[in-house]
Amino acid sequence: MQVQTVENCDDAAIYFPLMNGRYEVKPGMLPFGSDLGNSRADKQVFQIDNNYHNYRQTKLLARRERLGKYYQTCNYSKAVAGAIARLIIERLVQEHPQHFEWQQTANTRKLHSYLTQETLYLNSDWELLQVSTPNSSVFPNYVSTFDALATQIQEDLTVICRRADGSNWLSAVHLCYPNHWSAEKKIGRDFAAIHAPVAGMEKINRRSDAIVNTMITRKPTVRFAWGLSTDACLNHHPEPPPHISPNQWQGRAFDLQSPKLYLRIERQVIWGLPEWETALFTIRTYFRDCSLIKQDSVLCSKLYNALESMTVESLVYKGLIESRDSILQWLIIHS
Repeated sequence: MQVQTVENCDDAAIYFPLMNGRYEVKPGMLPFGSDLGNSRADKQVFQIDNNYHNYRQTKLLARRERLGKYYQTCNYSKAVAGAIARLIIERLVQEHPQHFEWQQTANTRKLHSYLTQETLYLNSDWELLQVSTPNSSVFPNYVSTFDALATQIQEDLTVICRRADGSNWLSAVHLCYPNHWSAEKKIGRDFAAIHAPVAGMEKINRRSDAIVNTMITRKPTVRFAWGLSTDACLNHHPEPPPHISPNQWQGRAFDLQSPKLYLRIERQVIWGLPEWETALFTIRTYFRDCSLIKQDSVLCSKLYNALESMTVESLVYKGLIESRDSILQWLIIHS
């Protein structure tokens, strides 16, 4: 299903991470909370807007299709899982007290969402005990606190952990909005292996241990990634659901005669928990309508130049090798 673009969602955060007019592959980490023009939203790990229920529905559809396709864990210890659950809940209650209520007594911990009307009951180790819900739209039932929390928000979640010898691995991932990558294929792999297919990542991957150390030990950061899509569908898993053709599913077939194009932007927040040798990595996806970007001469020229600067390898990786020239032609045609 398609979601609204930020232009059609009156309270959505709006970003444009290519103002330098170049396509670059770099860490690009900014201090979390940096003012990027969205006031309070820039200070939130979890952004909630009027598009919430469409995002939620996408997650429910993905889970119903096959949970293991979108949610995986590997050596995800009880201690780390508890620390991550606590972090997520603390941020949700702090950032959105109108949407989430936390109650804790000697014997009970429970989080209530006014958005979904679900109440999550947890034990003292932050493990999911039961869920109270007014409807049965969630199938299969939540299998963990991480699964339940991920389905309350508009972000995807990943967790990276580090061993005593310095090696790292992806220990948990809840990825219902994948941009052509698979949770099943990435789980358990280290940072360098996860990013090996990304064109232009060679230099960064040579410093992967240092980057993971920064993720875990330094103050929280935010970074952005972007690409282009011919639809506003959040879920672009490499494997289409049953009964949907790959061409229809991929969202990368630009038609100059009937142009539809969206800038797909990811806001990624990295929050380290050094005590647990782990970091939470959130991915919030937004779409901007390129027909509107095209009407802004400054933004249009930045997008045009960034596309023009992409290497062949990057074009292949981003699925633009066949359509880039047509997109450039469309961008300079006056509406």
